[in-house]
Amino acid sequence: MEDQQTILIIEDEERIRRLLTMYLERDNFKIAEADNGEDGVALAEENDYDLVILDLMLPTLDGISVCKQIRKNQTMPILMLTAKGEESDRIEGFEAGADDYVVKPFSPREVVLRVKALLRRSQGVGQLDQSSMSNSVLIFKQLKIDSNAHRVTVAGKDITLTPKEYELLYFLASHQDHVFERESLLKEVWQYEFFGDLRTVDTHIKRLREKLGKASEEAAQMIATVWGVGYKFEVDDD
Repeated sequence: MEDQQTILIIEDEERIRRLLTMYLERDNFKIAEADNGEDGVALAEENDYDLVILDLMLPTLDGISVCKQIRKNQTMPILMLTAKGEESDRIEGFEAGADDYVVKPFSPREVVLRVKALLRRSQGVGQLDQSSMSNSVLIFKQLKIDSNAHRVTVAGKDITLTPKEYELLYFLASHQDHVFERESLLKEVWQYEFFGDLRTVDTHIKRLREKLGKASEEAAQMIATVWGVGYKFEVDDD
C-alpha cells in the first residue's frame, strides 16, 4: 500500500476546513490543520507536507506572508484560496510562490481535482518531457534555460521564477513557434483537463514577460500572443 500523502490546510473558517478535510480524506489524504497564519508557518517548517492549501485572508499572518515564509525553505505545491478575484490579487499570490488559486465559493470536488493535478506535477507523473529536461539546455539570444540547474539566465543575469513560471517558460521554449491555446497550456503545464481558470495562464504569462523584460525586452517579446488563439514562443532570427 502506498504511503498516504499529507496535506496542510491553513484556513481560519472551521466550516471550510472540515469540508475540505472530509473530501480529501475520502481520497486517502492525511490532513493537518491550522486556523491562523503563524501556526500554519510553524507546522510547515516542522513537517514535510506534500501540499499546502492556504487561505489568503488569515488572522495573525496573512496568506501572502505565509506563502513567502514557506517558500524560503519549502518547495511543495501551494494552492491558495481567495475570496478576491482581481488580477492584482492573483499576481501577488503567484509572485509570493503560490502554484495555483481557487476563488471562493468553490466546489470541494474542484479543490480535490486541483490538489491531485498539482501533486502529479510535483511528483513527476505526467510532467513535461522529463527525460529531455534532465539533460537539456535551451539557448537563445538573450535567454538561456538550463534544466539541469533549473536556472534561467537573461542577458547574462540569473532571474528568479516560481516553479510554475519556470515550467511554463520551458514548455513554450521547447516547442518553438507552436501556438498553444490556453486550454492546452492548462492541460500540459497544470495538468487540468476539464476545469481551471484560463486567467491563470494569462497571469503567469504576464509575470513571465515582466520578469524577462527587466533584464531584456527582447527576451520578453519571445513569448508572443496570437490574438484569438493563445501563446507561442518565437525567436527573431535577425
